[in-house]
Amino acid sequence: MLLRNVLALSSALVLGGLVAAPALADASVAARLDARGVRYVVDEDGDYKVTYNYAEEGRTQLVFVSGRTESIGGFRVREVFAPAGRVDRDRIGGARALELLEESRRQKIGAWEVAGDVLYYVIKLPDSVDGAQLEAAMDIVAEIADDKEIELSGDLDEL
Repeated sequence: MLLRNVLALSSALVLGGLVAAPALADASVAARLDARGVRYVVDEDGDYKVTYNYAEEGRTQLVFVSGRTESIGGFRVREVFAPAGRVDRDRIGGARALELLEESRRQKIGAWEVAGDVLYYVIKLPDSVDGAQLEAAMDIVAEIADDKEIELSGDLDEL
């Protein structure tokens, strides 16, 4: 699948200025995103939030980079994720949930996950990735999640 050309990455800085990041935010993410010229806002959970703007299609897509890592088997892992649908509204259950599991199996990187009532596309990366690799993962989750949102809800552009 070819990645769409992202015409603009945009986000608003809170109150037009820099705001101290919550304690959970990891400054190494900020350094990598800053080096790539990616604009972001740190949300209340300490995650880095980026709004992709697909201007030609008149759509946007939220992407998050976790502000903290988790460790397993000696790896420090960071999540990059994007919301794609609402479980109840988009009737994600039964056969549709099995289709998402099958789709996850075919993906080379990332998988579908549900948290609360939200369907997310998530890539879990070693935290050692550089800025270009982190941005590539963000591009992937943005495109896959936005395509799924279109499939699930048509013209609705809520996420």
